[in-house]
Amino acid sequence: MSAIGIGQAAILGVVEGVTEFLPVSSTGHLKIVEGLMGVPVDDASVVAFTAVIQVGAIAAVLLYFFEDIVRIVGAWGRGLRHRDQRHDHDYKFAWWVIYATVPVVVVGLAAKPLIDGPLASLWVVAGSLIAGSALMWAADRMGRHRRGESDATFKDAMLVGSSQILALLFPGFSRSGATMSTGLILDLDRVAATRLSFFLGIPALTGAGLYELKDAVGTGTAVAPLVVGTAVSFVVAYASIAWLLKFVARHSFNAFVVYRVVVGLLLFALLGAGALDA
Repeated sequence: MSAIGIGQAAILGVVEGVTEFLPVSSTGHLKIVEGLMGVPVDDASVVAFTAVIQVGAIAAVLLYFFEDIVRIVGAWGRGLRHRDQRHDHDYKFAWWVIYATVPVVVVGLAAKPLIDGPLASLWVVAGSLIAGSALMWAADRMGRHRRGESDATFKDAMLVGSSQILALLFPGFSRSGATMSTGLILDLDRVAATRLSFFLGIPALTGAGLYELKDAVGTGTAVAPLVVGTAVSFVVAYASIAWLLKFVARHSFNAFVVYRVVVGLLLFALLGAGALDA
C-alpha cells in the first residue's frame, strides 16, 4: 500500500510547486509537511515520490522558458554542425549547462545513501534553513548587481551549478537559494542570477525525477498519487516562476531570509518539544 494518499499528494504538489523555485527549500518544506501529516519521511516510496513530483515543476519551467530553450538548443545544434557558429553565446551557454551539471550528478550518485538516510533528518533541514539564510543575506549585500545574463561566463555557470551540491547534501539549504546567492556573489544582478538558477536546475532536477521514477514504482507508490502530485506541482510552479521573476526585479531577498529563519527556528522548537518526529 502506498504511504501517500491522493489528498496528501495534492497538498505536497502545492508545496512543491510553490517552493521549488523560491529560495526557501522545496525539499525542506516537503519534509516538514510530510512530518506534520504523519507521512514517514524516510520511507523509500516517500523519498521517491518527492523526487518524481519535481518533474511537474520542471515541466513548468520548460514551458515558461520555452522560447529561450528553443533558441539555446537551436544555437547548440548549429554550433555542432558548423564551426563558424560556435562563437554564439547561446551555443557556449548550452555547453556550460551540461558541464555545470556534472558535479551535482557525481556527488548525488556517490552520496545517495547519506542523502536518503542521515541527511534526511528534519534537524538537518532546520539547521540548513538558517545557514542558507545567512548565505543569502550576505550575498545580497556583497553583490554589486552590475552584470546581466549576457555577461555570464563559463566560470559563473560552473560555480553556480556546483553550488547545487549544498542543497543536495543539506535539505533545507535550498537549491534556488544556493544558486541565486552564488550568482549575486559573482556580481550578477538579481534577475540574471534567478534566470541562471532556473536554466542550471533543469538537467539536475529532471534527471533526479526520472532516476527516482523506477524506485517510486518499485517501492509501492501508487500511480494516482504520483499523477496528482506532479500535475498540481506543474500548475502551481508555473505561477510561482512568473511571480518570482517580477519580485526579484524590484526587491531584495530580505523577505525570504526572514521567512527561512522563522521557519527554521519554529522547526527546531517543534522537534525539541517532540511535536515532530525528526
